[in-house]
Amino acid sequence: MIRLDKLTKYYPSRLGNQYVFNELSFEIPSGHNIAILGANGAGKSTLFRLLAGSEYPNKGRVVTDLNISWPVALATGIHPQMTGRENTRFIGMINGVADLDRFEERVRAFAELGDQFDLPVRGYSSGMRPRLAFACSVAIDFDVYLIDEVTSVGDARFRRKAKSALLEKSVGANVIMVSHNMGELREFCDSALVLSNGELTFYQDIEQGIAHYQKLSR
Repeated sequence: MIRLDKLTKYYPSRLGNQYVFNELSFEIPSGHNIAILGANGAGKSTLFRLLAGSEYPNKGRVVTDLNISWPVALATGIHPQMTGRENTRFIGMINGVADLDRFEERVRAFAELGDQFDLPVRGYSSGMRPRLAFACSVAIDFDVYLIDEVTSVGDARFRRKAKSALLEKSVGANVIMVSHNMGELREFCDSALVLSNGELTFYQDIEQGIAHYQKLSR
C-alpha cells in the first residue's frame, strides 16, 4: 500500500509559492506495474522523489508498508568521495542486505566497472555512476522499483541488459515508471497514473491512460 495523505508540495518563487500538490489524498493501487504520465512540469519527478523519500512534502505525508527503491537509473545516494566498492557496501548496509560480500560481487559483475570499482566515484564518467546506482538497486529485492528513464543508463548493450533485469524483477515485484517512451512504458507497465493540475487519475488499462495523457498533450 502507498497512500498520499493530504500531501502538499510547493517551491518558493518571487511570485509566491508554486504548488505541485495541494492537500492531495490518493491511494496508489497495489499489485500493478504503473506508468506515471503527465506533461513536462506536471510534477512527475517531484512525485518520484516524494515516493522515494529523497524529498519531503511541505505538509502531509506518504504512508507505505512497502520497501521502495530509490529512482532506478539515477545516481541517487552515490557519494563521490567513496569508491564504487565502498558505496556498494554502504548502500547494502543501510538497506539491510544480510550478505554484503555476495551483494558486492553481484553489483561489481553487473555494473561492469572493472578496476574503476575500487576508485573514487568522483572520477567516474557520466555513464559509469548511474550504472553503479542501477546495479546496486537491482541487486536488492525491493517490493516496488521506481524506474526513471531506464533507457538513459549506459550504452546500448548495457541498456538492453538493464531492461532485461528490470523485466525479470517486475515478475515478482511491482514497478512505478516514468518515461517519455510509450513503447517502453507498454513493455513494463499494465496500468497508468495520469498527473494533471496536481491531481492523479488511475487507469487499470495502460492504453486508456495513454489515450487520456495524449489528449491532455494536444
